[in-house]
Amino acid sequence: MARPAHAAFDKQKTVAENRRARYEYFIEEVFEAGIALTGTEVKSLRFGEGSIAESYAEVKGGEVWLVNANVPEFSHGNRYNHEPKRPRKLLLKEREISRLHGAVERKGMTLVPLSVYFNGRGRAKVELALAKGKNSADKRQTIKDRDWQRDKARILRDNR
Repeated sequence: MARPAHAAFDKQKTVAENRRARYEYFIEEVFEAGIALTGTEVKSLRFGEGSIAESYAEVKGGEVWLVNANVPEFSHGNRYNHEPKRPRKLLLKEREISRLHGAVERKGMTLVPLSVYFNGRGRAKVELALAKGKNSADKRQTIKDRDWQRDKARILRDNR
């Protein structure tokens, strides 16, 4: 019997979030990927340290890699510590990888990590988005829409 599909990802503890990604890109599709980490990287993430602000993902050799994500060294890691900005392998199904590879190659899309979090089972996960870049006019429109939503909420709240 097949497992039921999840409606939304089970985020228990968010470690790092790329808030700028939704401003810079049109998010087309979102994937949940596991991430291959060493022991000191997991400990560092559990302490809430880590940044994916300037990171991206790429498909190379039939595998997806998270590039330029910063997981600082663990304070008690001694000689077994990890390299903070090393490329980390993302764990996805083969069908998802081929789909991402096709979108990046043919459509000119980008793989952007949106957040790093621990799920309900304590596994480190990356929320990965297939995205298309915005130009400056689109970004201005996004700002206008956001400002209007804020003003609209303020008006509705004051009229009660």
